[in-house]
Amino acid sequence: MITWPHEHTDWSPLLETVYPVFTELAAAIAQRQKLLSVCRSQRHAATVAGLLRDRGAKTGNLLFAVADSNDSWARDHGPLTTLVGDAPRLNDFTFNGWGGRFEARLDSAISRRLQARQVFGNTPMQSRDLVLEGGAIETDGSGTLLATRSSLINAQRNPGQDQAAIESALTHYLGLDRFLWLEHGHISGDDTDGHIDTLARFADPKTILYATAPQGDSDHAELAAMTQQLHRFRTAQGHPYRLLPLPFPGIHRDRDGRRLPASYANFLIINHAVLLPTYGV
Repeated sequence: MITWPHEHTDWSPLLETVYPVFTELAAAIAQRQKLLSVCRSQRHAATVAGLLRDRGAKTGNLLFAVADSNDSWARDHGPLTTLVGDAPRLNDFTFNGWGGRFEARLDSAISRRLQARQVFGNTPMQSRDLVLEGGAIETDGSGTLLATRSSLINAQRNPGQDQAAIESALTHYLGLDRFLWLEHGHISGDDTDGHIDTLARFADPKTILYATAPQGDSDHAELAAMTQQLHRFRTAQGHPYRLLPLPFPGIHRDRDGRRLPASYANFLIINHAVLLPTYGV
């Protein structure tokens, strides 16, 4: 699922630059599996469809739905799928713009709007009161959660809920039964309170890839402390994880000089491919 940028999002002044990137991303996904494009209007959907056709996307894999949006971060506001037996179930967690930093009323309603229009077919969906973004959780697929405390046990997201309450909810909703909480991990420019998807990711149940920064960089201390904690974590079988450091992506800034949260950890595994950001270094 991709929620496409439009003229009423923060991407507005950059659409001519951003649309080719989204189009390349979408076409790469559609070559290998079905892709759901969420657009703010039928006219917007027609524009996106034209871009994808011109890029040579496999049209049989393209699905479109209309729902207005505040921004484009589908990993954070989209539904999360669990399996109950062999049957998928969608979990619609609450999205509040990363702790109220940004307007998110439209984004938080996208999953319910798509469900009401049967975009997900007969797949059942449950709305959850817990504030949780998809980018805040990482799992090995076997019941283990890897996450930062700062992005989940957070007064701007889930006030009054301590670690035990959050773990109980995640066990009930997602079937998780092991919790690896990181107390460190931050990259400059991050607005998410330390989403795990830019810090450390499972490659398989025994292997974790993680972000690094060199000595002298402002992110070095936090990422080095995170690395030490990753070394202390153990698999479900009691063994140390195989840890693979990702290279430093360099320092990148926006037009105003603000450092941007560059990370190779923010990759996407799809059928027969891994998509990842690159930074020209």
